[in-house]
Parts: sequence; C-alpha cells; structure tokens
Amino acid sequence: MPKAVVVGGGVAGPAVAQLLTRAGWEAPVFEARETPDSFEGLFLNVAVNGRRVLRELGVEERLLSDAHPAPSMAMWSGRGKQLGVVPNGPAGRPADGGVVVRRGWLHDVIREGAENAGVRFEHGRRLVSVDERDGLAVATFADGHVEEADVVIGADGVGSAARAYVAPDVRPTFTGLLGTGGFASVPGLAPTPGLQHFVFGARSFFGYLVRDDGTVYWFANLPADSPDAGDSLTAGEQWIAMLRDLHSDDPAPVPGILASTTTALRGYPIFRLPSVPSWSRGRVVLAGDAVHATSPSAGQGASLALEDAFVLARALRDRKTPEAAFATYEEARRQRAEAVVACAAGIDKQKRVTKSRIGVALRDAMLPMFLRRAGSDARHDWIYDYDVPWEARA
Repeated sequence: MPKAVVVGGGVAGPAVAQLLTRAGWEAPVFEARETPDSFEGLFLNVAVNGRRVLRELGVEERLLSDAHPAPSMAMWSGRGKQLGVVPNGPAGRPADGGVVVRRGWLHDVIREGAENAGVRFEHGRRLVSVDERDGLAVATFADGHVEEADVVIGADGVGSAARAYVAPDVRPTFTGLLGTGGFASVPGLAPTPGLQHFVFGARSFFGYLVRDDGTVYWFANLPADSPDAGDSLTAGEQWIAMLRDLHSDDPAPVPGILASTTTALRGYPIFRLPSVPSWSRGRVVLAGDAVHATSPSAGQGASLALEDAFVLARALRDRKTPEAAFATYEEARRQRAEAVVACAAGIDKQKRVTKSRIGVALRDAMLPMFLRRAGSDARHDWIYDYDVPWEARA
C-alpha cells in the first residue's frame, strides 16, 4: 500500500488524506497543535467551488448545519451611504452563493469526515524538516519523531516548513493589511439573512453579519506599513481599545458592535504568495496556503485548498510515479490559483484607507456605478464554476 505523510490538519491536509485513503493509500495526518480547537480562529467564506469538494467528501450538509448563507454583500461608505449590493458568488445564482462559517467548525467537519473514513491523526507533531533518502520522503518533527513515506504533502499553511525544502528562497509578501475580528451580541441589532455588510471606514475597513440567534461575526482590516506594526499591542484589551477609536466616527452599527465585543482579540498580518517557482521537489509537494496563500478578500482560501486536495489526490491515484502526479497537479492548478491570488490582491487595494476628502468623494461617487453592474457581471464566474469529477482520470 502506498503511503503519504500529510503535514497540516487544517483544510487541505485532512481532505487530501481522506481522498487518498479512498484511493487505497495510507495517509496519516500530522498536526502541530496539541489538540483540535473547535473555536480556533475567526470565520471565513466557503464558496460553491469549495462546497463541491465537501460534497464529494460527504460532509457538506454537516458544514451547512452551522453556516450563515451569505449570497449577497452590501457595501457602505464611511458616512453611512449604501454604495451597492453585489453577489458573493456567480452572478444571478444566489443558490450558489457563499456561506460563512467559523474556521474551527470547518476544521472539525473536515477532520471528522477524514477520521470516519479511516484517516489517522497525530497531534503535537510540528514539522521541522523534510528530506529524501533511499527512494523515500522523510519527515522529521520537533519531538524527534521521524516518518518515512512514498510522498510528503505539505499542507502546513503560509509559514510552511515543507516549503523550505521545495522552494527555500520563497517568502510570503505582506499585503499591507493587518486583520482582526471577533464576536458580539448587540441588543436590538436585527439578523442579516443572506447578507454580509462591508463598511469603508474612515481609518479601517470593517465587515459584519448577524446570525439568526443575534450573534455578530465581525472583522476589521487595518492598513499597516509592515507586518510588525501590531506587535506593540500585546493584549486583546489593547486591540479593542484601538479599534473602538479607529471606528468611532463610522456609521452604526459599527461602533455598537465594537462596544459590545467581549471576546479576546488578537491581530495578525495578512500575507500572500503570488507565485512559487515549483510546487514540488522530488517526492515532496505543497498544497493550499503553503503554495498559493491568498488574502481573505476574495473569500477563496479554503475553497482553493479543497480544490488542491481533490486534484492532487486524483493525480496520485492515476499517475504511475509521484513526479508525474505532481507535474499533472501543478499543471492543472497553477494558473487558476495564481489568478485568484491576483484577484484578491486587487480587492485588497480597495480596502486601503483613502485619506483625502477628494479621494473619498470620488470613491463614493464611482463605486455605485461599478457595483450596479456587478449583479449581472459574469466575468468572475470562472472562480466559482470550477468542477472536476472524481471518476474522471487525471
């Protein structure tokens, strides 16, 4: 039985492990965290292209049981003027719109599906190096554990240790934005079924939605000159105090959401990987954020990772050698992944604060004209219409 060491227990790792197990491989998953955390991270968008893979994995319905369907996005100026409503998915197809879920819930659902399929998970295993010897890939972990396999799959995120072997000179690019967010309950704030709201604040970009039970999911993207800009804010209380000041002049309900937030906050720099020269080296291959990290702005990070898992598992199933499988996988995925990363980068530019009054006035005057056309503009449907049958050969 062929064996793959899968590094990373987030999205791509458990998904590719489950699919490889279906194809007759042994595919244990090694995760750095000591235990799964159902409340880790904030929340994210899962687009219809990602849900197709979850459907193939048999876990889509479970994910949707705790999701906020959000096929539309309302854009607001910092003065409280609605600039427009645009689709969060393919134009004119709200049934295929995105859903927003807690990151921890997505991880739980995918991991549980993999475990039910027979995948073994080992927690507390932090990868420190990868090598090859005697025709095998060798993964070494911080606790001294060594694992040999036919291939190593690095699905260990934007700070990937596996990438240090595949592409040692590649470093992620800082987007110029810091991210943070949390949860709140605001008395009297009505649910936003089918909708997320985004506010071009005076000093920071803000997004929120309200679930049927009144829980508010919110995030903020702050402009920064360097990824270290938030290091001086070491406590959650410092973050929330700063955010309340940054958004004090923004329209309701933004100040009220921040006033009602009691969850601990932390900030993080947002990185992207526009391009990696090679996605594999010998018997080691990368997937998900390890090879094409994108900012959250396009709502595609999780979905791209799921697509990677699907295509990589299919290639390993159908090709005779790891090298041939990895070449097939990269050829199928590179152009699409890099295009989505570039699309997200374009959206990031719109989130950066416009400081001049003239610039704000021009943006608020021009955006409604562009957004009015967005409801029927199918030019971005290529992002959502990606679909490859499992039964088809790679």
